[in-house]
Amino acid sequence: MATSVYRAGSAAGKAFFCARSPALFCLKRNRSAVSYAQSLGNIPETQISALDNGLRVASEESGQPTCTVGVWISAGSRYENEKNNGAGYFLEHLAFKGTKKRPQTALEQEVESIGAHLSTYTTREQTAIYIKAQSKDLPKAVEILADVVQNKSLEDSQIEKTRELVLREIQELDSNLQEVTFDYLHATAYQGTPLGLTVVGPTENLKKFTRADLLEYVNLHYKAPRMVLAAAGGVNHKELCDLAQRHFGGLSSEYEDGVIPVLSPCRFTGSALSARNDDLPLAHVAIAVEGPGWNSTDNVALALANTIISNYDATYGGGKNLSSNVARTSAEYNLCQSFQAFNIRYSDTGLFGVHFVTDKHKIEDVLHVAQGEWMRLCTSVTDGELAQAKKNLKNALVAQLDGTTPVCEDIGRQVLAYGQRISLEEWNSRIDAVNTKALRDICSKYLYDRCPAVASVGPVEQVPDYNRIRSAMYWLRF
Repeated sequence: MATSVYRAGSAAGKAFFCARSPALFCLKRNRSAVSYAQSLGNIPETQISALDNGLRVASEESGQPTCTVGVWISAGSRYENEKNNGAGYFLEHLAFKGTKKRPQTALEQEVESIGAHLSTYTTREQTAIYIKAQSKDLPKAVEILADVVQNKSLEDSQIEKTRELVLREIQELDSNLQEVTFDYLHATAYQGTPLGLTVVGPTENLKKFTRADLLEYVNLHYKAPRMVLAAAGGVNHKELCDLAQRHFGGLSSEYEDGVIPVLSPCRFTGSALSARNDDLPLAHVAIAVEGPGWNSTDNVALALANTIISNYDATYGGGKNLSSNVARTSAEYNLCQSFQAFNIRYSDTGLFGVHFVTDKHKIEDVLHVAQGEWMRLCTSVTDGELAQAKKNLKNALVAQLDGTTPVCEDIGRQVLAYGQRISLEEWNSRIDAVNTKALRDICSKYLYDRCPAVASVGPVEQVPDYNRIRSAMYWLRF
């Protein structure tokens, strides 16, 4: 049954990868440009509708034999407090424990009988439940999805089974040092605010959640205006709207006692947090400044900046011939095992930074190189670097939408965040509009002389004092 029903992993530290076909190098330059432009024009339009209760329905029809359909909900740890932190993550796991109509065994058998996959994940601002199936089984997939979202089994026996599962998962997550580092980064950067809470929540909460606690969370957050039904692949938008009306039309849009959950402002605090453990072989370190929220136009320039910084792993080939300055230096002097640039975005704020894994004696060296590259982006990035970054970013945007599930996820996340889905053609235009001066100005706005947040895990005794790290966020030039 594990092949049919599973939980999707966290996307906190995803990096762009793009594959290039050798055949592309045989094409003439102008022909490649035309083919790329034509391919953007041939991407199907994303259609968006809304039901009377406020639930939005969005889809992209590509005529494929398979489809992915899911519900994206404005619910996550940012909507929680210290008392109920982890409730959203707990409820996500209850999706696999059956519904009032379908016991767990019946749900698993029904999903498996149509060759489908049921998956879920929770982030700080969004929860997703989605199914990948054959296009002909779209009606059944939507019906199962609606049942899972609206009629979760909240029986005491299922809650106890889920509790045991989640507590075991927490033990496994504690061994994922990258996830732990990013949790610490949020804890120090957004200390005292909901964004500083973890998605999974503390063990103390998970041990005492009751049916009443979970029901209260569902009644507050699982409302039609806070949901998007998204689909991609072989789906017809009108059929999807009809299915949505049939299965989600009765979903409530009214809040008890008029209490509407809203996002409280989360202040960013430049600070540092370390969890020293000299028994670990390598140190994990993340450094970040406050970035923009989802709707900021500055995100395009910052994406180009991260593309210039790029990512690196010691298993990569290329060495001193790598295009990224940080990667080239890391390979040439064996500075780290890996690093990646990231830009984690939320509704009104974000974290723009670098995460790296290195030997305990080289932490300061990697920080010096990474912060030096930030300052160079603010002052002296070149036209050639920007032109190459634009090509790489465009390729990455196309490559990450390979398959119905990534496209469906992109639709769901964007419609929740923007109220629309921005097309690749529009992203292309925004990327082309960034010039070198604009890139330097925007990097200076977020990086130059800003207080960073730093989190480190492992043998981190040699992480520099925060004042030294802060002093590297500007250059004294004469």
